[in-house]
Amino acid sequence: MTKKTPHDSDVTFIQALAELLRENDLTELQVKRDYGENDSLNVRVSRQQAQQVVTQAAPAAAPAAAPAPAAAPATPAPATDADPASLPGAVTSPMVGTIYLSPEPGAANFVKVGDSVSEGDTLLIIEAMKTMNHIPAPKSGTVKRLLVEDGAPVEFGAPLMVVE
Repeated sequence: MTKKTPHDSDVTFIQALAELLRENDLTELQVKRDYGENDSLNVRVSRQQAQQVVTQAAPAAAPAAAPAPAAAPATPAPATDADPASLPGAVTSPMVGTIYLSPEPGAANFVKVGDSVSEGDTLLIIEAMKTMNHIPAPKSGTVKRLLVEDGAPVEFGAPLMVVE
């Protein structure tokens, strides 16, 4: 009977963290595992792109390796699509949560592309910690682009739509 080395259990531990990241739709998870006075494992698991998980592990005594740069897209996107958050009239998320485009399942969306909105009108809802947060239009204008899907997770500062 062979004894499992700490390395084998570390691999299993890192795989479990990656699975936890995927199952809970998290973008990053960092854990420190202490084995003794001068023996520990620091692990950071992060999602760089959809369905891509990057894992870093380093012993406490060794310096952590720098993350590899993300691969450039094969075909460049048009300049207007490069960063929707930088577009004039971009409405960004004030919190982390889940997007809902309508007040309840099966109901019409609050807004659609081409709709005119007034400052303060509800554009969508972000559910965070079981609380429904109505996101108001920051200014009057026309909805030019919708950048999120109903039921999708959203990060703080992510572009939601463009109102010009």
